[in-house]
Amino acid sequence: MTQAEQPERRAFFDLWGPYGLLAVGVLTAAGSARAVGMTPAAMWAAGLLVAASLLLQLGWGRAARRWSGPNRASAALYFVRWALGFVLTWLNPFFAFYAVAGYYSAARQLTRRLMLPGLFLTAATMAGSEIGGMPPRGLLWWLGFLVVFGANLALVALFNRFNVQEQAHARTQAETIAELGRTNAALQQALDENAALHAQLLVQAREAGVADERRRLAAEIHDTIAQGLTGIIAQLQVVASAPDLDVARTHLGRAADLARHSLGEARRSVHNLAPVALADDGLPEALKKTVAEWGERTGLRAEFTVTGTAEQLHDEVSATLLRIAQEALSNAARHAAATRVGVTLSFMGDEVTLDVRDDGTGFDPERLPRRTRTGGFGLDGMRARAERIAGSLAVESEPGHGTALSARVPLVRHDR
Repeated sequence: MTQAEQPERRAFFDLWGPYGLLAVGVLTAAGSARAVGMTPAAMWAAGLLVAASLLLQLGWGRAARRWSGPNRASAALYFVRWALGFVLTWLNPFFAFYAVAGYYSAARQLTRRLMLPGLFLTAATMAGSEIGGMPPRGLLWWLGFLVVFGANLALVALFNRFNVQEQAHARTQAETIAELGRTNAALQQALDENAALHAQLLVQAREAGVADERRRLAAEIHDTIAQGLTGIIAQLQVVASAPDLDVARTHLGRAADLARHSLGEARRSVHNLAPVALADDGLPEALKKTVAEWGERTGLRAEFTVTGTAEQLHDEVSATLLRIAQEALSNAARHAAATRVGVTLSFMGDEVTLDVRDDGTGFDPERLPRRTRTGGFGLDGMRARAERIAGSLAVESEPGHGTALSARVPLVRHDR
């Protein structure tokens, strides 16, 4: 029997059990009336008391539907029924079948203060029935009554203890269920809040991703189209002041090469934002070509060196270092007024370092001008690129003593 079925069966017994017990008592008392010496007057009295018991039980059945627990009315009905059962048992001991209902209904009809008195009276009724009827006849019968009454009281105490434990267990169970209900409500609220927070985080992550992608696209466009256009403008300026046609044609050819290179970079950037120089070569080869082309284009002395054991790097690492090198060379050509530039790529265990040094005018790193719309991404852009792949950028410079730039990033090998 499950816990949900127990209250239903108890309610069923509280409602119909006394009728069944009264019926058993009437049948057994009627069969034993002559044997126990019932007179006609006793029989008529018993009949009237049985009718009163039926009426009482009918009234109790209707009233119980409106009551949720023990109260004064239920206690009054209990003691009235006990009195009817006691008198019936006095008339015929077999009516104790009806009186025994007091044991089972005390917990649901009597308050805690009246529980023991009610059970005490029911035990007295049962003891009188068990010795053959009331009143005891003689001293021996009174002794027997006291012994049987004491045994009934012991049983009452035992059953009462079980009942108290059961009620305590029921209260604990009710409190546990209530606590589980509160916990479930709190958990549901936490889940709802977590779902809302998750949705908010998704929105923020999406916005952050869009912003980061915009910055990355801006940096890629700057490193490809903007630098190419800057080189083209520089070549065209030379053409404008060229002393003869051959010099002009040379610089026009360089401008055309830069235009084609920038167009390829733009198409490549749109396709996958990877530098064209890395399409067929690794980072060392791409840097070597980039430095050589930059030196040829600017007419400055440019050297490239690789130290350590070169390894095939992840595409993102290679692209980041190449873009930093291109930006550093572009800054050296536009701002440093340098005559010599050195680029070194160093493979050092679990790190890769890119160093770009020039002998230009230098600057004070603490007094950098604010970036304008016509300016490049400069140091901030290079630092952001390095930090995007868990790297760092360090700059050492002093007015009149050139500039040394060092980008340090983790060595992440090619994933294919």
